[in-house]
Amino acid sequence: MQVVGTQVIPEKGGKLGFTIEFVGDGGEIVSVQLRNDEKQSLNSRNAIERAQVVMAEMATADTDGASADRLKARPSARAAGDQTAMDEQLDEGLEGTFPASDPVSVTGSSIPTGSVKH
Repeated sequence: MQVVGTQVIPEKGGKLGFTIEFVGDGGEIVSVQLRNDEKQSLNSRNAIERAQVVMAEMATADTDGASADRLKARPSARAAGDQTAMDEQLDEGLEGTFPASDPVSVTGSSIPTGSVKH
């Protein structure tokens, strides 16, 4: 895979961390999600480097029988039917789009134009 592009996506403005997407020449996309620490040392400038380190560690990780069990994919909240987790994810998503997610309020005004004929 030849990397042709990268995208850094901040989570809550980068306060929670970043998702880094590496795009390959064949349309592949590899995502690395990094959480920020208490010192907020992760930023948009060093996120790509840290993601590359994580991928290098994953590439050389020992995947023998014992650790292969830990690497099995877990079903998503939707696939598992976990309504509580889906509600939490929805709330987080709505908070992330605030105030754009607020409902629009409509106001109107009228100006009297004179007496009404009966």
